[in-house]
Amino acid sequence: MARKGSIKYLQKAKSEKNDEFYTTLSDIERELGHYKKHFKNKVVFCNCDDPEESNFWKYFSLNFKYLGLKKLIATHFQSKKPSYRLEKTNGDTKKTPLKQNGDFRSPECIELLKQADVVVTNPPFSLFREYVGQLIKYNKKFLIVGNWNVISYKEIFKLIKENKIWIGINNNRNFSGFIVPKHYSLHGTEARIDEDGNRIVSSNNTCWFTNLDVVKRHEELILYKTYKGHEDEYPKYDNYDAINVNVTKDIPCDYRGVMGVPITFIDKYNPNQFEIVGQMATTKVDEFNHGYPYVNGKKIYARILIKNKNNGKENFE
Repeated sequence: MARKGSIKYLQKAKSEKNDEFYTTLSDIERELGHYKKHFKNKVVFCNCDDPEESNFWKYFSLNFKYLGLKKLIATHFQSKKPSYRLEKTNGDTKKTPLKQNGDFRSPECIELLKQADVVVTNPPFSLFREYVGQLIKYNKKFLIVGNWNVISYKEIFKLIKENKIWIGINNNRNFSGFIVPKHYSLHGTEARIDEDGNRIVSSNNTCWFTNLDVVKRHEELILYKTYKGHEDEYPKYDNYDAINVNVTKDIPCDYRGVMGVPITFIDKYNPNQFEIVGQMATTKVDEFNHGYPYVNGKKIYARILIKNKNNGKENFE
């Protein structure tokens, strides 16, 4: 509840396509410290980043030698005039005008994308599906900021199910907030001005999305509860053959069928331990979604449908 006003503010900005949210340096440092090995001898492209404002550019520029980067490139969208790209190689920084406006979908930026090894940025939330689709199309490694709710988008969920994208290390309340321009109003209980004069709007529904491997992805969730003898705690859905699990930590270790778990389970998802079967998250029914979940005639929160790959054996050996 503490960030309710700020969440509504971010949702309103998204719907109006106001995408000028800048990631704080502290949030970038907290996340990127887990990926150092992925940057050595690599070309890093920040394709939604004005170097004058972007803390992504600042982070990679300051840590260029420490990370062992081969090249750093940044481009950004300018609506009323041609944009530019900034490149850093071996300590030298070069500014080059673009013929176009720096939109990540422009031919110029796509050519730069083709040269990149890893893409790291905070893309426009209003264009998130299209942005991720482009990264997948060009087979790029990436680490990007997104809204937690996009997990249920058909296009994003399909990629999560196919293990082509997953959650990074930090999410939700591990984010300190976004820096917004001066013309943005500040409201919500955790909207503030920091010690450097930055205007910050906080949210508890933001996370990192990536396809870079990290240790967290291989950590096994310890299961201690059992289905047998506690069947009344795990009712079946009215509209799908699966049991309902209200809390991720309460996933039963001995159940072999399909289980519906909270969307927050994705943060604990280990593809070697679980299989994602589908979701129950919207009214639209398709190959991945089976409609909102109902238990005893009552609609409940969205669920991810999973199966335990270990067949309930891991806690009984």
